Amino acid sequence: MHSALDILKKYWNYNEFRPAQIPIIESIAAGHDTLGLLTTGGGKSICFQVPAMMREGVCLVVCPLIALMKDQVSQLNQRKIPAAAYYSSQSKENQVKIIDYLMEGKLKFLYISPERLITKEFQTRLREINVGLLVIDEAHCISQWGYDFRPAYLKIPTIYDYLPLAPRLALTATATPRVIDDIQDKLDFRHGKVFVNTYFKPNLSYQVLKSERKVEDLVRWIQKLPGSGLVFVNRRNMAEELAMQLKDHFKINADYYHAGLSTELRHEKQNKWLKNPHSVLVTTNAFGMGIDNPNVNYVIHYQFPASIEAYFQECGREGRAGQNSHAFALISGADLREKEELLLNYPSIGEVKNCLLMLYNHFDIPYEMGQGKRYD
Repeated sequence: MHSALDILKKYWNYNEFRPAQIPIIESIAAGHDTLGLLTTGGGKSICFQVPAMMREGVCLVVCPLIALMKDQVSQLNQRKIPAAAYYSSQSKENQVKIIDYLMEGKLKFLYISPERLITKEFQTRLREINVGLLVIDEAHCISQWGYDFRPAYLKIPTIYDYLPLAPRLALTATATPRVIDDIQDKLDFRHGKVFVNTYFKPNLSYQVLKSERKVEDLVRWIQKLPGSGLVFVNRRNMAEELAMQLKDHFKINADYYHAGLSTELRHEKQNKWLKNPHSVLVTTNAFGMGIDNPNVNYVIHYQFPASIEAYFQECGREGRAGQNSHAFALISGADLREKEELLLNYPSIGEVKNCLLMLYNHFDIPYEMGQGKRYD
């Protein structure tokens, strides 16, 4: 670990690794396929960035969110480490420039969406590139039992023939035992090592509060707590309505964020929130994976997410600077009844497939196409 520590000090100005990071870095350095589970804010990026700097070749990072790619590329470039992101909504000119840099050996890290990774065009380039490490970030996306399934992740193993010597590192913040097994199976791990860190973060306090006057209780906590905060809801229209209510009726510096917004608007809202030390963002689970904002002192769940794993993932977006932070969940009787009804009335796989087929037919969408598109 001596050379790893030298790299950590030189580029990140840290004097030591966190205890949970060390076994993951040692496993990668030894060439093992590795799955690491670290809490949100637990320093997952260091687990691959440092060993990648120790190895020859480029580190290929498969990442599901453009915002996350941009954030990490920006941080690496600030440390004078050459990195770039490659995704479909970029201009063709930028894509060509990035591929040229890659082919010329001018990049140490390339962040890429799973959809771009599995294209024939990119795989053709892979034959000529020395890949030192393959990283699959937010690895729960590969599992149908995970909370954010992304079908393109299933095709990641199709690139393995082009990088036979590169160890594979999968990282996520939360996963059930079933998802842990599924990740290793779907990624075709070769006698993989698994390292699981605790969800416990000593600087976070968790409170579940019964509330029949949720708006009033939400406003009371926002006004009481310092710093910036995130308010999580489950629906896009709720994010918009609640943010406007906070802003117009209670004069709170609030905005909304969800996956239905354009890429440009989402990026604008994210940057505005990151730069303001006292603001509230009302958002669906589309926001914040891996976004490092040390000013976040509280997370409030106005609506509870679909699973406990998702809850811990979202709560982990606060207190990243080590400050004492607060997680509140406001639960009403109506919320509990809604969850019970969902459990009782959850559709079968067959019903979901029939519904999807009808939508494909109605909108004349070719089968397995249409991802990311919106239809009224």
